[in-house]
Amino acid sequence: MQGKKSYTLWVVLGLLLIFGFFVGSTYNSLVTLDQAVQGQWGQVQNVYQRRADLVPNLVATVKGAANFEKSTYIAVADARSKVGQISPQAIAGAINNPQAFAKYDQAQGQLGMALSHLLAVSERYPDLKASKNFLTLQSQLEGTENRIAVERMRYNDMARAFNTKRDTVPTVFIASMFGSRFQEKVYFAADAGAQKVPTVNFSP
Repeated sequence: MQGKKSYTLWVVLGLLLIFGFFVGSTYNSLVTLDQAVQGQWGQVQNVYQRRADLVPNLVATVKGAANFEKSTYIAVADARSKVGQISPQAIAGAINNPQAFAKYDQAQGQLGMALSHLLAVSERYPDLKASKNFLTLQSQLEGTENRIAVERMRYNDMARAFNTKRDTVPTVFIASMFGSRFQEKVYFAADAGAQKVPTVNFSP
């Protein structure tokens, strides 16, 4: 009888050890994927910031053009201001908060649309199009918009990898053991209205 109890104890301990190893391994894999998503989210913010940094010089340049539509560059400045009103804390946690994510994405989308409109209007001003400073800013903006599209796509890929891992059985049960630590990540919507990356026109 004593031997049977000892055997049962070892079996239980063995099962607990296997379970603990599985939980630890799953936890570590979720942490790795979560950190990858957060790192890529940082990259998205970097390219958005790069675009925001171009706005003051772009606005100053078009303001110098004779009779340039005031409402156009005011709209750009206002859109940039709305982006800046979102707190860093809200932005950092947006990947786990659909409402905060949507607000941030919408603000960035509005800035992109305002910039796209400004560049379209600039086509009516030959002197502005001949300005070396303006052409340089245009080129930098095009490169930044392309970078934004790439980084958003990479973010979605990493968020999808995390969500797929998190929501598969039995990982989903392990993730639930840690409360909000491993929440599902929010995706960027593809080509959804204001979120569509604006086209920069370089035609002479």
